[in-house]
Amino acid sequence: MDDDDSEYQQAARRAARATRRAWSTIAWTTGALGCTLITVALLCTAAAVACLYVVVTSHY
Repeated sequence: MDDDDSEYQQAARRAARATRRAWSTIAWTTGALGCTLITVALLCTAAAVACLYVVVTSHY
């Protein structure tokens, strides 16, 4: 009976470790995608400001 319990405990530890690793990977990926999104948004804003600058200065 102790052998079955031991196998169960090992399986439970492996499952918990895999779950922690999976959540860590999900969190890292979400953070990287968030940083990428912020970078793209800033680049688009900079491009829009540059275009507005060119349009405004071309009229003078």
